Amino acid sequence: MPSYTAPVNDIQFVLHTLLKASQQDIPGYEELEADITAAVLEEAGKIASNVIAPLNEVGDKEGCVLENGVVRTPTGFKAAFEQMKEGGWTALDCDPDYGGQGMPILLGTAVGELFSAANQAFTMYQGLTHGAYSAIHAHGTDAQKAKWLPKMVSCEWTGTMNLTEPHCGTDLGLMRTKAVPQENGSYKVTGQKIFISAGDHDMSANVIHLVLARIPGGPEGIKGVSLFIVPKYLVDEDGNVGAANGVSVGKLEEKMGIHGNSTCVMNFDEAEGYLLGTEHKGMRAMFTMMNEARLGVAMQGMAQAEAAYQNAVIYAKDRLQGRAVTGAQNPDGPADPLIVHPDIRRNLLDQKSFIEGARAFMLWGANMLDRSHRSGDAAAEGLISLLTPVLKGFLTDKGLEMTIQAQQVYGGHGYIEEWGMSQFVRDARITQIYEGANGVQALDLVGRKLAADGGKHVMAFFDLVKNFIKENEADEALKKDFLDPLKQASKDLQASAMFFMQNGMKNPNAALSGSYDFMHLFGHACLGLMWAQMAKAASEALASGTGDASFYETKLATGRYYMARQLPATSMHLARIQSGADPVMTLPAEAF
Repeated sequence: MPSYTAPVNDIQFVLHTLLKASQQDIPGYEELEADITAAVLEEAGKIASNVIAPLNEVGDKEGCVLENGVVRTPTGFKAAFEQMKEGGWTALDCDPDYGGQGMPILLGTAVGELFSAANQAFTMYQGLTHGAYSAIHAHGTDAQKAKWLPKMVSCEWTGTMNLTEPHCGTDLGLMRTKAVPQENGSYKVTGQKIFISAGDHDMSANVIHLVLARIPGGPEGIKGVSLFIVPKYLVDEDGNVGAANGVSVGKLEEKMGIHGNSTCVMNFDEAEGYLLGTEHKGMRAMFTMMNEARLGVAMQGMAQAEAAYQNAVIYAKDRLQGRAVTGAQNPDGPADPLIVHPDIRRNLLDQKSFIEGARAFMLWGANMLDRSHRSGDAAAEGLISLLTPVLKGFLTDKGLEMTIQAQQVYGGHGYIEEWGMSQFVRDARITQIYEGANGVQALDLVGRKLAADGGKHVMAFFDLVKNFIKENEADEALKKDFLDPLKQASKDLQASAMFFMQNGMKNPNAALSGSYDFMHLFGHACLGLMWAQMAKAASEALASGTGDASFYETKLATGRYYMARQLPATSMHLARIQSGADPVMTLPAEAF
């Protein structure tokens, strides 16, 4: 069975050496002292390693079962969920007015990584609840928030989001689920939704569904969609759970991975629902949940890569195969460990350099969300809006790739179920698909986010890179190994954006044909920036003579690897983008 150890030191490095969290001027960040975050992370790490991770294989093998209309979760899930609730982990970054602990999103994201890496399917139950909580918190009336949020914060009640229907996924304008107004102000919601994660289960007393539906007579297309709170069980004025609502599970989906999470077909048969937000403005409210969820999915992609990498390293150090070409490294044994071989080291360094760069990128994103939400910083809001599709698309694409590379270290054993590596691959695969498939993330990035507000947010990113390089170019070691490669990556990113500006209006396919490459080019540039900043932070820590010198030296060596071996991919992506639409669009449909 695979093991998992929380990478507390590395997270602490990002929080304090890189981001200097407790020194930032964001309300609540003064509480993020290193000793406090270390205590939280270490305790979360114990639960992740000792409680949740051992259930990962159990959930994968047992899956969920639909019995008499109720979904039964795998053995041990319910007890573990109770432990999560009792420890207050579901409420870490929720509003204290509703029973939350009020910690920043930054810390919530860091803790979320540990739980997701240990058991993604299990952690999704509270993750979906947090998303539904956020939507109600942002768009609900005071009465709605008072009624629904306290028990969602504690996860006594859990939550979901219901978007997809059998005939429409991304194109929500085709939605058929309807919500008919009633005299008492409620609505009767009727329709079917599919792919609903955590749609039903036996770990909470109620499930609060957020459902997109049409009010008859509303505008056509996406402009006519509204969002409704539809509980599994009705709740009276005193907050007591009562009769069953018109909500049922049609079936459980059989999936490639995340077997421990109940992915349901949900049927709504004149279920009582309550409008959340404004009529016909449902997508606005839903996107509150979706944007948070996309950062969470980016974290899942990185977290699965981390868990797989940890096990691949253990195997590479233990498994004896062949001899090092430069001479035996384990002369008393029958062979050398795998890790002496250059291609195994390349494989592991691909993983390590991606994971550590991605972690910094993810936590920087959470930091921007806090700056936006807690300080009302419009610039931070604009930048994280621009970078959300990059985070989601790039980190999940590369996260899956890294789980496959970890599996490859095992050779044939990686393909055998008893070693557990295939689960990381199968569980990571969904992250590229849900919360907006990655192709759609790329289209959103190029079609909407790039030009938003006259392009000022992407220009802000370019300025951020340029200023960092200018401020640090006197450091020769940093310049050669980090700043010069970052400068080239930034030039490639700017050249691709210029190509879209010059060609996109007259030939939209020229831009959209390159959108996926642009998302990856942008992702590499972001990780290049993270590595350059981490290199500076590690160098300063080394110079100060405090802390673990070997940790900082390892950080620098890993960063040099990324800059030398991974960041040059930006030139490849630029060449693809500049080839335009013809290579993609010339072949007629009937020739495929």
